[in-house]
Amino acid sequence: MDPGGRFLWAIHRPHFSVVNLRRHSALGVLGRDEKGNEVLNIANFPDGPLDYGESEEIVEIPNSFPFWGATYILTWPAGKLAEAPGDFSFEPAGRGVGSGSEESLREILGENDQGAKLSALPRYLLLAMAQNSRDPALLSRLAELSCELIHDANGAPVGLRYHSGGERPRPLIHDHDLYEALGNNPALPLELKGIMVLFPGAQGDSPVVGEYMDGETHVWEYLRANSYIPWGHFASNMAHDSVRYSAGQLSYRDMLGLRHLYYQRVYVKLAVDLKILDPQGASETDQAPLGPQELEELRSAVLERFSRGETGNFSATMWGWNYGFDFSPSGFRLHASHQQIHQQFALVREEVDSNLQGKSLPSFAVGDLVADFASEYKGRHGRDFFQAYISAIVNNRRTDGRMDLPSSLIVHEDDDVMVFIPKAQRSQGEVQVMTKKEVGNILEADVTTRLALDRALFMAIKALHRLGARMVTSYEVSKRFHGADRDQRLFYCMLPRHPQSPGAFSERQQRWVTGHYPEDFARAMRMMLPADPTLLTP
Repeated sequence: MDPGGRFLWAIHRPHFSVVNLRRHSALGVLGRDEKGNEVLNIANFPDGPLDYGESEEIVEIPNSFPFWGATYILTWPAGKLAEAPGDFSFEPAGRGVGSGSEESLREILGENDQGAKLSALPRYLLLAMAQNSRDPALLSRLAELSCELIHDANGAPVGLRYHSGGERPRPLIHDHDLYEALGNNPALPLELKGIMVLFPGAQGDSPVVGEYMDGETHVWEYLRANSYIPWGHFASNMAHDSVRYSAGQLSYRDMLGLRHLYYQRVYVKLAVDLKILDPQGASETDQAPLGPQELEELRSAVLERFSRGETGNFSATMWGWNYGFDFSPSGFRLHASHQQIHQQFALVREEVDSNLQGKSLPSFAVGDLVADFASEYKGRHGRDFFQAYISAIVNNRRTDGRMDLPSSLIVHEDDDVMVFIPKAQRSQGEVQVMTKKEVGNILEADVTTRLALDRALFMAIKALHRLGARMVTSYEVSKRFHGADRDQRLFYCMLPRHPQSPGAFSERQQRWVTGHYPEDFARAMRMMLPADPTLLTP
């Protein structure tokens, strides 16, 4: 906020190019429109670099209390709502298939269930079954209710019916909530999973701009151009032929592939931004994916430019992982976007234009809050914060003072990273992964450090899964590329959702309520680590 008493906000007008690093295409038929014409996924596999010159504007409003971050407003839906403010509502959508009521439910329950029709049931029961049933036959029948499927001569589903009006064909979906809950149910038959959500193009025309393949691991890299993250963000997504709905199915090679696409995209995009790479040349298919040595050489070249004081348009990274999905029969989405495992990442601009002519504002990055705090801490105490933090973790004493139980907060460590339980926890079971050396972002992370991070994140999600975690939010906290504080460390927060902690008043007040000592949770996590370390060898 301006000292003169004016709110300031940034206006993102994204215009950018994206290097296409995809090696293969998976062209195919998504379905047919109402005229019987085939609907293809050609838009998902463009050739050459992509140019976005007229992306939607996004408004970024720094919170008046900067430690609460920033708000991003999508101008298109905000404009519609400005014209019809009465449409604003927190009420879950209640429209869709399922014409039944409480009365019809009682009538159905009084009849022979063989004659009951699913469409006569109340919608909340359909949603509950779609989310929780593990009967493939029942889920298949629900899928027929949720959308228009087309079938071959034998009656097997082979695609979706599409409506050809508008800018692109749209699948004919009768109930989006039911459709999404079914698509995220691991028991839905594989052929329906592919048709409804997994095959490239099933969820929209986001281009595939990268790929990683290694044995049974296959990962696509999707681009989201007009997203809530200004200047585009990317998602490394397990492909339709490497279905992973659970961390129990996730392999170490999968994790390496998901993370490789993150490192590769950041290093390539920075190299293009700094004119180390030519965008056209970087799109050559024989360069994708980059091998370990090529990736390391590119990282070193970019890092050397930043160390000389050069600055590009981007100065920080974002990385996050919404693991797990759940949907309430009342109509509330409880977590994430879809259960097929994927991770998201983006680069953050250094500055953006504001609403005041000639004035720019720094773009928000969560690591800036840590940098500000660490600077204040050193000024007050005369010691680097992260040095003190690591010392406190290593020398921890039990919260309850007992000497007969383990006191360590460390779940796993090697020379480069540690997995540990924060002393003051959030989310009824927070886990953090942090570099032990002076590495503050992935640009400063060499091959050894990156592999250590990938291994640590994999071990942590496996342990959480074995403890029963089904919904986990993970995100990276890193410093700016030009950050001067060598002490600031790169770290990751992993926040599992507890069944009885929905997040409300206490959490909004930054008061986190737990029912365990952190030392005991660290012990439980250690017990869940793989017994054979060789299982983590790619």
